[in-house]
Amino acid sequence: MSFTKLIDSIDNLHALKYLDLSHSNLRGSISRSLGNLLQLTYLDLSWNQLSGQVPLSILNLTQLQHLRIAENSLEGPIPDEVAAFHNLISLDLSNNLLNGKLPSWLYTASSLMEIYLSQNQFSGHIKEFQSKSLEMIVLGNNKLQGPLPSSIFQSLNLTWLLLYSNNLSGVIEFSMFSNLPNLEYLDLSQNSLSLSSNNVSQFPPFLKGSKKLKALDLSNNRIEGKIPQWLQKVTCDSLSYLNLSHNSLTEVEQLPWKNINILDLSSNLIHGNLPIPSSTINVFLISNNSLGGEISSLICNVSALQVLDLSHNKLIGTIPQCFGNLSNTLEFLNLKKNKFYGMILPTFAKGCQLSYLNLNGNQFEGPLSPSILNCRSLEVLDLGNNKINDTFPHWLGSLPRLQVLVLKSNQMHGSLHDHSSKSSPCFSKIQIFDLSSNYFSGPLPGRYINSFKAIINLTKDASTMTYMGVQDVNGSGGFYSYSIGIVMKGQDIALNKIFVMWAIIDLSNNKFDGEIPKVIGKLGSLKGLNLSHNNLNGYIPTSIGSLTNLEWLDLSSNKLVGWIPRELLNLTALSMLNLSMNELVGCIPQGKQFNTFGNTSYEGNKGLHGFPLSSDCNNNEQPPPSNLSEEGGLKSNIDFGWKVVLLGYGCGVVLGLGVGYVVFQTGKPKWIVSLVEDHIEKRRRRKPMTGNRSNGGRRI
Repeated sequence: MSFTKLIDSIDNLHALKYLDLSHSNLRGSISRSLGNLLQLTYLDLSWNQLSGQVPLSILNLTQLQHLRIAENSLEGPIPDEVAAFHNLISLDLSNNLLNGKLPSWLYTASSLMEIYLSQNQFSGHIKEFQSKSLEMIVLGNNKLQGPLPSSIFQSLNLTWLLLYSNNLSGVIEFSMFSNLPNLEYLDLSQNSLSLSSNNVSQFPPFLKGSKKLKALDLSNNRIEGKIPQWLQKVTCDSLSYLNLSHNSLTEVEQLPWKNINILDLSSNLIHGNLPIPSSTINVFLISNNSLGGEISSLICNVSALQVLDLSHNKLIGTIPQCFGNLSNTLEFLNLKKNKFYGMILPTFAKGCQLSYLNLNGNQFEGPLSPSILNCRSLEVLDLGNNKINDTFPHWLGSLPRLQVLVLKSNQMHGSLHDHSSKSSPCFSKIQIFDLSSNYFSGPLPGRYINSFKAIINLTKDASTMTYMGVQDVNGSGGFYSYSIGIVMKGQDIALNKIFVMWAIIDLSNNKFDGEIPKVIGKLGSLKGLNLSHNNLNGYIPTSIGSLTNLEWLDLSSNKLVGWIPRELLNLTALSMLNLSMNELVGCIPQGKQFNTFGNTSYEGNKGLHGFPLSSDCNNNEQPPPSNLSEEGGLKSNIDFGWKVVLLGYGCGVVLGLGVGYVVFQTGKPKWIVSLVEDHIEKRRRRKPMTGNRSNGGRRI
């Protein structure tokens, strides 16, 4: 509905004091007639499709106490007049396209308590605030410059100070924060402030006086030694979020925090046995350390655990049997790159919640228990680089959400031909299928190829989920994402996030024989295909020319014969091609992407001629007709190295003294978003006539 028409229809309501039109699908610009509602004390136009500038007439609303026009597409500067909005208590214009300097009335409003202007393009310096009542200052993700005003450190009621992702500069002494006894949420990261980028080497002394600290982030600094006793005592009851990752901590004697929900000690130098956290914890990350010994069965008393990452340590022994029951709450389990041995978990309990299971790089033996079918939410299963000696577990194809299957570098063997019912489900959601470096034999699994529906027609809504594995953690709006290491286009690539539209097949380094099946041409979303180092024979099927999204293709070191099909010229996205060490003959197709490939793409094929090889091509030579079977094979030489990356998580607050955040879209962990939005919503509920609505996942 047009906003102007709506406002014009209520223009004569001069006595109106409360107007809430949020979430009303309003379009167009804000009508100047709004300025005629002189008695308004509460105005909320948030979560609409309003565009254009904020009209100058809004300055007429001198009685406003609460002004909210967040989550729209407003642009330009905010109208300014020093004496405007002298009764203002709360201002929320976040998540727009507003620019220019912060208005002068923002500093003169003596009753102002809450400022939300994040996710805009404001520039200039932050001046001194006259209000002594400020409780929340949220200005993150703008272009603000200069030092912090001293008035901030005189705001005794301040609980939130979020100024992340600006161009702020200057020196901030730790002692300044001692003047803010109620401070709970502090984030100054991603600026040029010395506090955020000065490589903190010890725990800040002002924390000793903190009685309300709910979350602390000192990641990406140079803190050494062990966590001091005074910090454990001060925050024992209040702390719910603690991030000390990417430091040089060497010892953790105990984890005393009673109400901790999220604890990140990853990427330190911690040695000794695995410490056991409180039973309340939801996310426990202690990867990339030097932990040794076996996992104590006490870990299974942590009944609320959702994310557990022990990867890249020196842990040994078998996995405690109780892990099978732990899977009733556990969603992400990463034990990659340790020294575990023995059987993979023999029993996964009914109601298993696992969506990510990574046991890569250990010494596990098979076979894999069919009880994993109890994990109906499983999306990623990585058992690569172990000692599993078994045939292919066809029954995994019935997992309804399985997107990634990595069984590479084991001792698996036998044919991939499934003798079960033709109607049984076969990996319909699979996008990454890596069986490389095993002993599989027989023909390529044409039936599976034909059932890879996700690769045949990959149509995911990138507007709702851009990267694979993005998951809400504990309802906080935080998320935990999968990453992958691959050989892409001949290079080792470490991807911190996997784009949901990626589809890769790697069957290289096995003993597959027979022809490449024509049905492979149906995999229209395929990005990478590696069938190298097998015993494949026959012609290269012309149907591969239908894979127009293909970016790399490796069919090297087989026994392929005949001409290179001219249909491969249709692969205009192809930037890496390897057909070497086969028995191909005839003229190399010329034009398009083929003009960019060098000699190494064709070496070891004595019968090939033409550019880029030195032997000229006989243009009168005609290729023989193709005679291909419907059953054959596929693949891509991909070195998967899975690890889980925490992009943001939380319940509690961030003390942003580091600059090493991993960010998602807006440059800020989403758990902060939920904290702010929940706080706003609680305040709204305490005010009369404010209604009740969900946050919709807004960013701050």
